[in-house]
Amino acid sequence: MRPDAVAQAQHQALQAAQAAGVVVESLHTPEQMQRAAEVLAEIWAPGGRGEAPVEAGLLVALEHAGNYVAGAYAGKDLIGATVGFFGAPDARTGRMHMMHSHIAGVLPSRARSGVGVAMKLHQRGWCLERGVTVMEWTFDPLIVRNARFNLHKLGAGLSEYLPQFYGEMRDGINAGQGSDRALIQWNLLAPEPAPELTPQLMLLEPDDDAAPRLTAGEDAVASAAAAGLVGLRVPSDMMQLRTERPALAARWRTALRETMAPLMRAGWVVASVRADGTYVLSRAE
Repeated sequence: MRPDAVAQAQHQALQAAQAAGVVVESLHTPEQMQRAAEVLAEIWAPGGRGEAPVEAGLLVALEHAGNYVAGAYAGKDLIGATVGFFGAPDARTGRMHMMHSHIAGVLPSRARSGVGVAMKLHQRGWCLERGVTVMEWTFDPLIVRNARFNLHKLGAGLSEYLPQFYGEMRDGINAGQGSDRALIQWNLLAPEPAPELTPQLMLLEPDDDAAPRLTAGEDAVASAAAAGLVGLRVPSDMMQLRTERPALAARWRTALRETMAPLMRAGWVVASVRADGTYVLSRAE
């Protein structure tokens, strides 16, 4: 790994943290792990609803084994945490080359303030310092703001649609909503922010009642064949829809799975994510 690449990544991480008004650092002590687990529980099990996503003992074990556990501090207060573990070593070199970032969250009071970017850039610098050049993680493709963050802010790519990836989830946010996930892969040496694109053909979009409407027939792959760029638009605030109309939100899970998954299996790739909730897919080159 070139020392200048590592230094540049760490400098970018420091700048992002300063802009967000936080300090991001690795966590080590049992007390720090307990607080990190509590922060993640506040995010995924608000008010004690549902199961907490991780427990402190697991974080202690992951860090002890050399994996990544870090937190974002605003003064003395921990307001965000990130946890990742290594994938299998590269078969050719025997070196670790990939980190799976399992969970990352910021307290709602500090959401959308740049803390998430600061944490991911710290994780990137930490990985590059150890010779790891690829990071992957999953996210819920119905949460479009996360898709835009991944593709347009970080320069990562959406590589696979994973139906029911985690099975039945029991935390306060995801319970009863299925666990379809999109897999993100991030080239840590050469991030490539996605361009803003406009679809030529919409295959999925909300109707006047916010219900999913297939606008080009039920066979997404056949409908997309004549277009170069196709769009799949979902409601831009799915979290509010889950709170107010959970049954309708669950219908969107099925609708997106039945359009995006077959397109990606057929070789289409997510090339852009628009602010209105539209995934723009193009044919893979």
